[in-house]
Amino acid sequence: MNVAVDHIATDQPPDDSKARDLDYGWQSGNQVQLLENGEAYFPAVFEALRGAEREILLETFILFEDKVGVELHSILIEAAKRGVKVVVSLDGFGCGELSPGFLRELAEAGVMVQMFDPAPKTLGIRTNWFRRLHRKIVVVDARVAFIGGINFSADHLADFGPEAKQDYSVQVIGPAVADLHHFALAQSGRQVRSRRGWRRRQQRPSPWTNEPGDGLVRLIYRDNIQHRDDIEDAYIHALSQARQRVVIANAYFFPGYRLLREIRNAARRGVHVQLIMQGQPDVLLAKLAARMLYDYLLKDGVVIHEYCQRPLHGKVALVDDEWSTVGSSNLDPLSLALNLEANVLIRDQAFNQQLYERLEALAHNHCQTMPEKRKPRLWLWRLTVGFLVFHVMRHFPVLASWLPAHKPRLKPFEATPHDV
Repeated sequence: MNVAVDHIATDQPPDDSKARDLDYGWQSGNQVQLLENGEAYFPAVFEALRGAEREILLETFILFEDKVGVELHSILIEAAKRGVKVVVSLDGFGCGELSPGFLRELAEAGVMVQMFDPAPKTLGIRTNWFRRLHRKIVVVDARVAFIGGINFSADHLADFGPEAKQDYSVQVIGPAVADLHHFALAQSGRQVRSRRGWRRRQQRPSPWTNEPGDGLVRLIYRDNIQHRDDIEDAYIHALSQARQRVVIANAYFFPGYRLLREIRNAARRGVHVQLIMQGQPDVLLAKLAARMLYDYLLKDGVVIHEYCQRPLHGKVALVDDEWSTVGSSNLDPLSLALNLEANVLIRDQAFNQQLYERLEALAHNHCQTMPEKRKPRLWLWRLTVGFLVFHVMRHFPVLASWLPAHKPRLKPFEATPHDV
């Protein structure tokens, strides 16, 4: 028996016009819980999945057939068999090594599996590097949602060893879950309520509200249509308003000049700006690229820490004592110019303080602080090289994505009996 597995492969939301140009405002009255690493994230997600009664929407960049993936696989099959609607959206690059049998068992149980831009290997190498579905979102029964940077893989657990990743996600309960549900449902290609009815339901103050309050959450995302710069703009706006402190912990740091300038400007006006970068990277190029920017930032007072205990995979930031963001977006050309990403903005003092304490402990206990280079000739040389590398890396992904091999496209998948 052949078992078909649905595929979506486009930068755009589904053709249904109701799913286009989604714009989400601030929602108040939410409970937001920080989940650090797989030790906190997986138990919370798996408990919610096991308790699902009606619907599970799950998007992830990576799903491996390791102990985490196998447990998730079992939970989703059990949910589908008891009548829960389960929709799983996977990235064709990040999940490209999943076996047909693994997918076949999900499909046979009634799980609707979707693969973004699947592509076969060319000479043993995967070529679909760019425009990835990089989001990590789980929504259960439209009542609880999870969003952040943690994939479904065992390398997010400490017992994986020295290569285990340091990362963050959040659990959201409250009105903002409706937005996360609406977004995930629309991106999955499933039927969504009319835009008019949905917008009547929303609470929509200014999208850049500075109103004080706890439990405010706003979903922002990046696509390749009308929301190309939303995440970058959110960072820039928050930095421009910073008065006391800024902490950014980001695994892959190579942003555009606008964001770099705002970071530098915050430090120049007396804001205590700290960056936490990879000191033990899983991708060496990420460390080398970030270091090209250090002198530009250090000379204006930005404090840069390199996390050296294990690979840093986080994508989090906070400004002053209220504004925070957690999500899937790195601050590099792939995330800011190509990938499909999603973050939440959070205005909650208790959450901000908790995140600040976790990042401060990371910086002081497991990082080395970068010294400012004071030799003019060395600084000038590094600045020149950094300038060249910056512009090459900034534009290369866009140019490369024009190649036919990297254009997202539909490709049906069928698991046949001999694949199992």
